[in-house]
Parts: sequence; structure tokens; C-alpha cells
Amino acid sequence: MILKKIIPLSLLGRSIIIMFVPIIILVLITSSVFYQTSWNIISKRLTESVVADINVIVKLIDQNLEHEAIKIAKEDFKMKINIQNNSIINNTAFKEQRGILSNRLKQGLINLKKPFVYDLSNIDNGVMIVIQLDNNLLIINVDKDRLYSETAFVFLLWMIFASVILLFFSYFFMNKQIRPLKRLAIIAETFGRGLDAPELKSSGAEEIRQTTKAFNQMRTRIKRFLKQRTDMLAGVSHDLRTPLTRMKLQLSLLKDEKAKTELELDINEMTAMLDSYVSFVRSETPEPIENINLNKFLKEIIKNLDNKNFEIKFDERNIIKTSARPLQLKRAFQNIIDNSIRYSNKLNIQIFTNNEGCVITLEDDGPGVTDKNYEDVFKPFFTLDPSRNKLKGESGLGLSITRDIIRSHGGDIKLEKSSLGGLKSVIQLPI
Repeated sequence: MILKKIIPLSLLGRSIIIMFVPIIILVLITSSVFYQTSWNIISKRLTESVVADINVIVKLIDQNLEHEAIKIAKEDFKMKINIQNNSIINNTAFKEQRGILSNRLKQGLINLKKPFVYDLSNIDNGVMIVIQLDNNLLIINVDKDRLYSETAFVFLLWMIFASVILLFFSYFFMNKQIRPLKRLAIIAETFGRGLDAPELKSSGAEEIRQTTKAFNQMRTRIKRFLKQRTDMLAGVSHDLRTPLTRMKLQLSLLKDEKAKTELELDINEMTAMLDSYVSFVRSETPEPIENINLNKFLKEIIKNLDNKNFEIKFDERNIIKTSARPLQLKRAFQNIIDNSIRYSNKLNIQIFTNNEGCVITLEDDGPGVTDKNYEDVFKPFFTLDPSRNKLKGESGLGLSITRDIIRSHGGDIKLEKSSLGGLKSVIQLPI
């Protein structure tokens, strides 16, 4: 669980981690090996050289050539020496040193076979070494360049600098490769919400180009299918109105009242069905997107209802502003509200926001729908009325049109059991 929280969610971030983590591991392993081998060897050679020079100075002092020893130390050995007569080493004055350099210096000074102490605490000002010479103390300040090599740190800095440069170039090139995927996601989201998304230009790696090509082909096929379906239904609805008109004229001349009544019912039923088909076709017609206040939008719909004998309660938890096709969205809500007015006496509407956008719930106290029919009622031409009486306005397309409109806006609708005992419609829309 902790690892999932650390790993970035974006493909770019994960790609950078995949490339950069091995580099970090390589730098750490290289540094460890370097300090255990190269730095150890360098320190050993430097300390051996310093101890050899100190040994020369000690021998010169033993031969009473102190002046020459001081001159050689300063000019040739990069050392400053001082002799304190009648003094003894104070072992408590210096703390014990640790590290590769300290260990190597100690190993070298032991070879002098004389008591000594040293101080590495302020290496920038040099290394202080104190050696006991009979009754005198030899105090030596060794320049740090004699014992300390900055090559190791330069090497590490170059490795870190190269890693940062590599990270920068990795980010730059990976971002360019992932950019087509971002465009694809935006276009797919736009097309999914029913907008006229443009064709996506192929770019990037071969796999991304293949994905882009497949999306463009899918987009073309879906648009062609939707246009064919809409044109066919519009054509059928238009063509059927002509014979219906002739039938109405012929019906007016019919003298048999019983047959005339029956035929009028059939013709009116067919007219109601055609009106529903035309309404369905209108929902497929492109309409410009507009910015709307969803709260005011719903209030306007409720205001225009004939609800003298019908109770409507509107609960606003949040004020929601979004973009939509007003006429289509109004038709979707109108279909649900009309069903509630037709079958119930009370309707509660609630609007609020969540992590996915906004939610509109519509609950009534009508007979409701059984669980097994929750999906069936969204199918075209499906009706729960056994008599299939289309004069009630039940063509079986109302909820089908509603779901098409909601989904074309990037949302969805589902049905549940209402707390009032009837049906609850839950509409999720993006903001």
C-alpha cells in the first residue's frame, strides 16, 4: 500500500522512475565500490608518503639539524613543524578519529615506533600530528593536499551531475512521446461526451500511431452508424405521415361508427408513436454547447409544469454550473418528470456534487419498477403497460432517449428503489 502511494499515477512519472531508479542504484553501487577500493588505495599511498617525509624530519632532528629540518619541511614537504622542549604528549587532548584516512594514517605512524597523536577534526586547515621525541614534542601541521584527494568527490559530483542531466533529457523526450497519448485521451473524452471531436493526427512512437489510427477508424465508423440510424428513422417517420393523413381523410367518410372509432384509436396510436420517433431523431441532431446553471435550469423546467395536483420538492445542496446542450438536456429531464407526473403524486428532486461531478436524483411515490426491469425500461419500444396503450404517451422511447442524451453529455443514469416507495432515478453528469 505504501509503495502504491509513492509511485506516481501518470505514465510520464512512472517512465522516469523506471529509467532513473537503475541509475541511482548504479551510482550507489559505484560509490560504495569506489570508497572501498580506490579511496582506500589512494589514502594508503598518501599517508605512506607523508610518514616517509616525517621519518626524514625525525632523523634530521635526531642529528641536531633542526634548522635544516624546518626548512625542508616547509619548502619540500608542505609541512610546518614546531618543537616544544621538555613536553609530554597529552593523549586526552585529541579525540579518537575514525574513517579510512584515520586508519591509514595510524598504520603509517606506527612504523615510526614513537608515541604519537593526530587530529583530523579541522582538515581544511591541515592535519596536526604530534610525535614524542625523547623529552621533546614534534608538532607537525601537514597541508591537507598531502593527505586528502578531492578527486573522489569530483568523480561523485560528475556522476550526480550526469544523472541529473540524464533525468532532464529523459523527462524532455518522454514528455514528447506521451503528448500524443494526452491528446488521444482529450479527443476520446470529447467524442465520448457527444461533441464533434476532430480527427487525431498520428504522431509519436509506432504503437501510439497504431492506437491513433484505430481510434480515428472507430470514430468514423461510429459517426457513420449514428448518421445512418438517424437518417433512416427520420425517413421512416416522414414517409409514414403521408399514408396516415390519407387514412384520416378516408376515415372521415366512413359511416360505420364502431369501425370508425376503432380505426381512430389505431391512427392516433400510430401518430403518437411517430411523434416519439421524431423526438428521438431531434435528440440526435447536433446542438451547440452552452454554459448553464443547472439549478436554475431545473427550476425553469419545474416552473413550466402543470403541477396543481402534484407535489414537487427541490433540494439544492450545491450550486452547479456546467456546459450542456440545453434543449436535449431539458428533454431528458422532462421525460423522467413526465413519467413521475403520470404515475405518482409526489416527486423529490435533489442536486449535489461528488468526486465525479454532479448528481441529480428524482424520487417519486408511484408504483415503481421491479429490479429485473431496471435495464429493460431503457430499451427502445419497451413498455411495462400490458395493453401497450400508446395513447398514454408510452411509445417506449422516453427513457431510451433520456439515457442517450445523458450519456452523450458524458454522464449516466441508473434506477433504484425510492425512499418514497416508487422509483428513484440517479443521474450523474460531469461538471
